[in-house]
Amino acid sequence: MIRLNDILDKVSAYNPAADLDLIKKAYVYSAKLHQGQVRKSDEPYIIHPMEVAGLLADLKLDAQSLAAGILHDVVEDTFASIEEIEEIFGRDVAFLVDGVTKLSQMTFSTKEEQQSENFRKMIVAMAKDIRVILIKLCDRVHNMRTLDHMAPDKRARIAQETMDIYAPLANRLGISWIKIELEDLSFRHLHPQEYQDLVDTLAQGSRERQKFIDEVRSIIAKKIEENGLKPEIHGRIKHLYSIYRKMRSQNVNLDQIYDIIAFRVLMNTIPECYEALGLIHSMWKPVPGRFKDFIAIPKLNMYQSLHTTVIGPHGDRVEIQIRTAEMHRVAELGIAAHWRYKEGGKGLDDKDEKRFAWLRQLMEWQKELKDPTEFMESVKLEMFADEVFVFTPKGDVVELPRGATPVDFAYHVHTDVGNHCTGAKVNGHIVPLKYRLKNGDTIEVVTSSTQRPSRDWLAFVSTSRAKAKIRAFIRAEQRERSRDLGREILTRELKKYGLNLQKLIKSGDIVRVAKEFELRDSEDLIVQVGYGKLAPSDILPKLVPPEKLGEPAPEPQESKLDKLIKKVSGKSRTGVSIQGVDDVLVNFAKCCNPIPGDKITGFVTRGRGVTVHIASCPKVFNYEPERRVDVNWNLREKIIRPVCLKVMTADRPGVLAGISKAFSEAGINISEANCKVLDGGGGAINLFTVGISDIEQLRGVMKALEKVDGVQQVDRVAQ
Repeated sequence: MIRLNDILDKVSAYNPAADLDLIKKAYVYSAKLHQGQVRKSDEPYIIHPMEVAGLLADLKLDAQSLAAGILHDVVEDTFASIEEIEEIFGRDVAFLVDGVTKLSQMTFSTKEEQQSENFRKMIVAMAKDIRVILIKLCDRVHNMRTLDHMAPDKRARIAQETMDIYAPLANRLGISWIKIELEDLSFRHLHPQEYQDLVDTLAQGSRERQKFIDEVRSIIAKKIEENGLKPEIHGRIKHLYSIYRKMRSQNVNLDQIYDIIAFRVLMNTIPECYEALGLIHSMWKPVPGRFKDFIAIPKLNMYQSLHTTVIGPHGDRVEIQIRTAEMHRVAELGIAAHWRYKEGGKGLDDKDEKRFAWLRQLMEWQKELKDPTEFMESVKLEMFADEVFVFTPKGDVVELPRGATPVDFAYHVHTDVGNHCTGAKVNGHIVPLKYRLKNGDTIEVVTSSTQRPSRDWLAFVSTSRAKAKIRAFIRAEQRERSRDLGREILTRELKKYGLNLQKLIKSGDIVRVAKEFELRDSEDLIVQVGYGKLAPSDILPKLVPPEKLGEPAPEPQESKLDKLIKKVSGKSRTGVSIQGVDDVLVNFAKCCNPIPGDKITGFVTRGRGVTVHIASCPKVFNYEPERRVDVNWNLREKIIRPVCLKVMTADRPGVLAGISKAFSEAGINISEANCKVLDGGGGAINLFTVGISDIEQLRGVMKALEKVDGVQQVDRVAQ
């Protein structure tokens, strides 16, 4: 356990004028309130906030941040209030504590909604004071270090949230050591077997790798020192998750990864960095396409360095980063390295504000995207993006995610430019809208006032902003069509009883009925009818007197519209209940093909009943949130659903027999198989369509397949 004096010593070392009494007072207050409380590990609870404060001291933050770190759980876990903290410790400390405190007092319908609302609150707070997220990250680091004491399902949920949200946030803030530790800890809990296998494999060759590191470091040092320069050189194994991710993406084993060792060369000045680069390239041939100059064009998280990969001793690839000591400090501490507490201010200077434009983007999303699932999807997409740097015709640098297209660029410029984008010129040449932008491209957007966004664009755009704007436009069009359809349906049904829809709207009767259904206004009610979520039979009893409603209405000739409405009802043996009702037409989305046990969501689709998707399916964001309905698996019904599994294998005899045996022993029938050997001896891709009863059966057979000798990877894929 870290002691109070250890923390005070750290703070005094980097800030002799710090208010140490504030930190001491926070410790006494927190220890008193947490007295008697223990963590899952049976350790006194106070250990956790003290460890968080120690990590904040490693980031060299001010006394208010450390006090807030020590107090960050008192509002959630004790009887303390924000008002009391403000009275004792001041407004700033209270604001920081409130920004980190979870919304535990509020009730949410789903875990996703709770996660989304917690994150929304944190975004608003960190936009006002960036220290909020620094405290939260340190809190998450210590929680991940002690995650072993949690229940397995909770471990997996917290680790996934950390990998999806907090590790990418640390990366965006430029704090590399936190990003690396959170990724490795999440990897350990999400894929324990793969983690341990990688640890064991790396341990076997550690002596040889250390010998190689010493050799390369000596050669580089000698070459640079011969030219009158004094470098500081470090060699290291890349962190575990980055190695694992590369193995997965390239579908190779560890012994086929050639650049798991990276070297860092620290120089005194920027000119010396370029001189060292030239000397290294004069010794070893650089690998084409692997040189990046982040000194001339820094990343938006302030990271600066020269990156190169060369063919080093013994023909091995060697990755080398060259930077100054100050650049290295910023690379390790990120935004914390630029923190300056100013009298009357709480944040970043104007230069840093520009670097954190992504934070303003998050603020925009948390205002615009009301659907929790779509909001969190946009956050994850933005946080994980690798960058590509392109230029405007005027020479301004624009950072976009790798894989971005001219449409992404257009929406980055302005929503109207994106909505009316018809084409683009890259480096003076016309390119397709699907063109993937490359580093250094100069791009000019071509627009037309008659152009409108297409749903097809969603298949190739990369940025959350472009996706959100395209979806918003499509939804507006869909809502307009549903409003027209709903108006037509209601007008016809009301006419049977001598009522006029327009007069009922003017009199306020339709608004009154809308309020009874907890809708905002008459337009919302009409739209719900058009979507199929409300039927005229739900509305008529609230507008037509009972005695008149009971009179048989004349049977009109069945129109196409009637057939459309009738099509969405009828018995369906699908094993799915729609808001507790079993007799609604149900379709399973082919894009994600859900099976019992998957977390699912449903959307009303005109003429086709309810379409069921896996809740995390990207396609669900193409629908308006208003069309979403609650769906659940009906466990009383036993159904078999088709699932497609992609099995990557070595190309050798007996593998397919082992796979067939694994399916057979699991009681699973193969309805279709497609096997293809890759060129160049790279193994084989095998696609199997099988009948699965539930998610547990699927997980079981996937684990069984992974144990078959020669099987390299097993994935569930869309059919």
